[in-house]
Amino acid sequence: MPKATDYSFLMYGNMITDKPRMESYAMALKQAITPGCVVLDIGAGTGIFSLLACQYGAAEVHAVEPSNAISLGSTLAEANGYQDRITFHQMLSTGLALERPADVIISDLRSILPLFQQHIPSIIDARERLLAPGGVLIPQSDRLYVSLVQAPEIYWQYEAPWLRNDYQIDLSAGHQRVVNSWIKANIKEEQLLVPAQNFATLDYMNITTPNIASNVKWTVPRSGVSHGLLFWFDATIGKDACFSNAPGQPSQIYGQAFFPFTHPVSLVTGDEVSVDIRADLTGNDYTWSWHTRIHTSGKSEELKADFNQSTFLGTPLSLKSLRPNDMDHVPKLNEEGGVDCFILGLIDGKKSTVEIADALRVKFPDRFTSTQIAVGRISELVNRYG
Repeated sequence: MPKATDYSFLMYGNMITDKPRMESYAMALKQAITPGCVVLDIGAGTGIFSLLACQYGAAEVHAVEPSNAISLGSTLAEANGYQDRITFHQMLSTGLALERPADVIISDLRSILPLFQQHIPSIIDARERLLAPGGVLIPQSDRLYVSLVQAPEIYWQYEAPWLRNDYQIDLSAGHQRVVNSWIKANIKEEQLLVPAQNFATLDYMNITTPNIASNVKWTVPRSGVSHGLLFWFDATIGKDACFSNAPGQPSQIYGQAFFPFTHPVSLVTGDEVSVDIRADLTGNDYTWSWHTRIHTSGKSEELKADFNQSTFLGTPLSLKSLRPNDMDHVPKLNEEGGVDCFILGLIDGKKSTVEIADALRVKFPDRFTSTQIAVGRISELVNRYG
């Protein structure tokens, strides 16, 4: 599952009050649970789905959440009388082992888009290792859609201050970076300039790769100024349990994803638009690429626009940050890495925190001038790896 995300309890509350999302998940969970079944809740947060699973009759529930939000989960389980049925695991699901495979696996690891961090690798791993034969995955699938959008109020953020500012300073190089990044948006349906195209379907029972590559094409039906692409998803959670974050649907926590063009384009009826879309999981995040070509109506050889954009180009990078990717690079630890390596070497399940702190102060006396400072550094590593 993705790395721990530091949501506040208020944000978890907002997720619970998102009715389209919650009602769909609750309906699918109720349909899937049978007497005596085992449920695995991946990315459990504060445990709302685990509590519902018990309410619907699950005999055994495993709630997996790497963040500290899970601390509230056990309190809520006790408050509802389910402490004997829910086991809380503060860890990544990829490190979990179950004595009995889960009959139902439920997760909500999306962000604004389902292609988010380790979402898909986590689902693949859980499906292959932790799901009983004939078991149920919730959600079942996500269908991704894209359209051209007219959104000057959003695109303004990409132009100012880079192309216009009050200080007569040339910041245009920054514009070339920011137009290679996407942001959350809340778009009205009437701002879409073309019918939506389904460019990818994530079937979680069968998906084998976290990456996608697709091409979409439109013949523009009406004139307008397009500022970029708008992405969203339709989720199938279970039988008759669905929701969507498409424009025009009830407002939700997700919003949509706005991918800008390098500059706005005036479209007329009959213009031909082709977009190559790629999403590649690199490390713990996705690199998105969108190559847009717009041909003038009636003149297939005449290019009105040719934008080749990628979030890779919008990421602040230096030669120093790229060097570790070189296969011939010989890495070495800096001072901070040396401190962490020393601490980790002393964490052996036998020494106390204060013993490790004393050794740390002897090794790095100028860095750790008090036991409290040393304990703080040790605690950071223990919380991450312990």
